[in-house]
Amino acid sequence: PVNTVSVLGSRDEANGKVMLVATVTDDLIKEKGLKAGALVGSVAKIVGGGGGGQPSLATAGGKNPEKLDDALHAVTELVVKGCQ
Repeated sequence: PVNTVSVLGSRDEANGKVMLVATVTDDLIKEKGLKAGALVGSVAKIVGGGGGGQPSLATAGGKNPEKLDDALHAVTELVVKGCQ
C-alpha cells in the first residue's frame, strides 16, 4: 500500500491500560517526513503514556483508557500537521 497511515488502539479498563500501534508507509516517510514513532508518541501523551519505535512501525502504552477515543480522534490532525 501507499499513502497509508494507521493507528490502532485498545483499552483494558479493568487494569487501567491503553495499547497503541502505528504504521506509516515508506512513501510518506520519504516524501512527507512522517514517522510512526513520533505519531504514536504524540497519541500516547493524550492517554497518559509514551512510546516510540521505527519510522514505519511503532507501539505505545498509556494509563488513561477513558481518553482513548480522544486520542484516536486526534490522529488526523496530527498526521496533517506532520505533512506540512
